[in-house]
Amino acid sequence: MAAGSAAPTSGEYIVHHLTHLNTTGHAQKAVVDWSVLNIDTLFYSVVLGLATIFILWLAARKATSGVPGRFQAAIEILVDMVSEQAKGIVHSAESRKFVSPLALTVFVWIFFMNAMDLVPVDLLPRIGEMFGIHYQRVVATADLNAALGMSIGVLLICIYYNIKIKGIGGWIHELFTAPFGSHPLLYPVNFVMQMIEFVAKTVSHGMRLFGNMYAGELVFMLIALLGGTATVFGFVGHVIAGSIWAIFHIMIITLQAFIFMMLTLVYVGQAHEAH
Repeated sequence: MAAGSAAPTSGEYIVHHLTHLNTTGHAQKAVVDWSVLNIDTLFYSVVLGLATIFILWLAARKATSGVPGRFQAAIEILVDMVSEQAKGIVHSAESRKFVSPLALTVFVWIFFMNAMDLVPVDLLPRIGEMFGIHYQRVVATADLNAALGMSIGVLLICIYYNIKIKGIGGWIHELFTAPFGSHPLLYPVNFVMQMIEFVAKTVSHGMRLFGNMYAGELVFMLIALLGGTATVFGFVGHVIAGSIWAIFHIMIITLQAFIFMMLTLVYVGQAHEAH
């Protein structure tokens, strides 16, 4: 809250921490509203995206054919893991030259954005208040705008590969003839089913990431409230609960990054398949 204001209630504390710094200058009313820009989401996603590119570039620059150091070994494990997954899903070796690095970047980028949930809830907002920034959410993936934005990006890549592999005519033919056959009476039904499939995959892709990270962010806020009860039991409970949840959440942030990456590979792989 702003300096000099009265201590907030639990509800006010949570609402304040769930409010974005955006271009409207006030609280965002809708969960998804692309008429405004969430500046905090853009800032942290771009900064962590640049950090992802820098780390992967640094690993490639320092790679040696000799005995690898810990940093190189860790990156090589990630690269091998993603490459093996890509080989089993995307059968075009030519496509994997782009898809494998894309999947690796997606995994590391989302992991970094998810990992911001492990930063103490009040740390960065308090620092922001020193510079007159009174609203700030640091977990970009807990913003549905960002999660759906990334899933729409995957959709566009899938459309690109559908056209590249099958040709524009072949893809349009597939839209009207799959999954029920090429009878003219089935054309509208097939097209509607294809559109439903594209929309369902895109929405569920983004919603899955958003839902898990939003829930995790909310739990950390509730634990932070426990530490603000000004009692010994509240402080001890805050430390114990926060530590346990943070350890458990490490698995969640890694798993959600892995799932998003795997679904990206699966959807791109499906774009290579003819019905």
